[in-house]
Amino acid sequence: MTSSETRRITDLGTLKAISHPLRMRLYRALFVARTATASQLAEQVDEAVSLVSYHLRKLAAGGLVEEAEPQSADGRERWWQPSSYGFSIHEEDLKDAPELAAASAAFGRTVTEQRAALHARFLDERLTWSEEWRSASISSEWLPRLTAGELAALGRELEAVIRKYDEAARAAEAAGDTEGRENVALHVHGFPYRP
Repeated sequence: MTSSETRRITDLGTLKAISHPLRMRLYRALFVARTATASQLAEQVDEAVSLVSYHLRKLAAGGLVEEAEPQSADGRERWWQPSSYGFSIHEEDLKDAPELAAASAAFGRTVTEQRAALHARFLDERLTWSEEWRSASISSEWLPRLTAGELAALGRELEAVIRKYDEAARAAEAAGDTEGRENVALHVHGFPYRP
């Protein structure tokens, strides 16, 4: 990753680019892999290399991914990496922009569907994981009564804690500590609702 910052998406083109279901899957796979070729990503998402290359170029045009240093001697391979630690969409960027609001809603639905599918896959496959991993997995729901300010503060604190663990894990892995490490999906939602 070039930047350790989170990229803030404020334009319609980039938001539409990442809202595409395959592009979101590719972005997630690339984020986990850190660097990969279109061929490697095509295997993971079970799509043609040419289609994956096309969608990677669309993500690159939106500034979400970029070319990475080659990881092999084969000069024909084009390596990719995320251009930042992640990205965010802020509500204040959507007001007075109905097209952005609609694209943000489409993006949210895509992400929600993919997250639900990822969790359902874990539930279906949970017995293939060790007892240690099954016990460590988290599935909780809390229903606190908060103000908008408290919810925003809670979100910032959760993000800081998650980033701390992720950065420590990446540093440990870079130092060779790979024993027992697995990719972990952590989905936290916080939104108001009325019963």
